[in-house]
Amino acid sequence: MKKIKELYKKYEEIIVYIFFGVLATVVSWGSYVILERYLHLSVMLSSVLSWVIAMLFAFFTNKVWVFKSKSFEFKLVLKEFIAFVASRGVTGVLEVFGVPLLEKAGFDNIFIKLVYSVHLDNIDALLTRGIYSKILLSVIVVILNYVFSKLIVFRKDKNAEKDEK
Repeated sequence: MKKIKELYKKYEEIIVYIFFGVLATVVSWGSYVILERYLHLSVMLSSVLSWVIAMLFAFFTNKVWVFKSKSFEFKLVLKEFIAFVASRGVTGVLEVFGVPLLEKAGFDNIFIKLVYSVHLDNIDALLTRGIYSKILLSVIVVILNYVFSKLIVFRKDKNAEKDEK
């Protein structure tokens, strides 16, 4: 039990980031279903609004519980929020345009050949087109979102860290 506590303490920020990332995904999917199915909004509008709702959820959970940015001074929150939205916008564009680019470049076919060693005559029967590209870019986006949040959005001021200790 002691070893588990030590590991948790060592990787707490990453563990909490992943936990709230999963919850943000649930918020995104749940709000999408509510908006599209029950409020009868268009797929595009539901998609955009669910992204905004999930992004707001992610901002506040990242601020409070992941990176523990304690100040709620308006100027600081606004600065963090703008940086958060901008970084999520960058990774969102990367994912939206990267998936089709990787798929067109044949990443999925190469991946299947390398990993599964299967014959590729009927690839549509094997998978949803672009799914491995989507998975790869999702992993890259999660990592980049963490790095951007840690190093840019919620970076700790060296003097503030000394004051906390």
